[in-house]
Amino acid sequence: MISILFAGAISMALTLIGTRWAISLLAKRGYGQEIRDDGPTSHHTKRGTPTMGGTVFIVATIVGYFAAKLLTMRPPSASALLVLFIFAGMGAVGFLDDFIKIFRQRSLGLRSKAKLAGQTAVAVIFAVLALNFPDERGQNPASPFISFIRDINWLHLAPVLVVIWILLLIAGMSNGVNLADGLDGLATGASMMVFGAYTLICIWQSNQSCATSPGAKCYEVRDPLDLAVVAAALTGALFGFLWWNASPAKIFMGDTGSLSLGGAVAGFGVMTRTELLVLLLGGLFVIITASVILQVSWFKITKRTGGVGKRLFRMAPLQHHFEMLGWEQVNVVIRFWIISGLCVATGLGLFYAEWVAG
Repeated sequence: MISILFAGAISMALTLIGTRWAISLLAKRGYGQEIRDDGPTSHHTKRGTPTMGGTVFIVATIVGYFAAKLLTMRPPSASALLVLFIFAGMGAVGFLDDFIKIFRQRSLGLRSKAKLAGQTAVAVIFAVLALNFPDERGQNPASPFISFIRDINWLHLAPVLVVIWILLLIAGMSNGVNLADGLDGLATGASMMVFGAYTLICIWQSNQSCATSPGAKCYEVRDPLDLAVVAAALTGALFGFLWWNASPAKIFMGDTGSLSLGGAVAGFGVMTRTELLVLLLGGLFVIITASVILQVSWFKITKRTGGVGKRLFRMAPLQHHFEMLGWEQVNVVIRFWIISGLCVATGLGLFYAEWVAG
């Protein structure tokens, strides 16, 4: 428990201090956000705000985790290192995307195919590695079963299908967080709730682990306590970053941050055997992604059938629809945080209810 608290505290302190330094450095070098011309006009005032802030909480999380390991003198686990790998790896893809935007002074960075290729490469490496490195009990970091709160025994997949399933989960969640990152503090606050939930889930799984407390209700999860350290480090890092990212944002996380956070959310789903539950815990990201899919699909259908494309929402992703209706940005963010909180609370409730019900 000491390592969990220590990792969170160190990560939070590093982002509180480091983000302020990063704002000055990025502003001095002119590394500012480019704003899309087809977005809400109110966002044009944000042009030039320092971006790539995700770099700060990526570094803070990694430092916080390894500082906790030094404090307890325990070696890092395969599960924790894999979550940090997908977290940093997706962040590297996002960093390249952000850098191209800044270097070429445009709102679009990597071409869609190149971005997808980078995400796919990182996700496939993660998936393959996660199916290896068994512990002394033969438990791999990832499971060949699709899971909800535990592995679903009748949903066993061949290794190739497991890799594809994990790839889809990572791609979907990373792009979901990326789409949510359109308003000051929205993606940061929502992600912070999800990682806070995973801190609790991992602590509970550690207390009820089959390795230490065998029984009908125990959890077959490798390294749950060490995963809790990573989740706490992430939660603390986002607390510190939100101080500077809340409206009016002094810095944006950029694709560096949003892709890394989405990758980490999916990574925790895979490592803790809660792959379908993560879709509820990250329900806000699922809703926002669905709004984009519905908008594009409806436009194409109506254009094909009637000759003129129509829109379901005034603008997608969904948060911009409410901006176009006249909601203040702060109101949209707070209300979407409430939705995220309800999704997280429901997910945690189902997780605990399943254990109580046996």
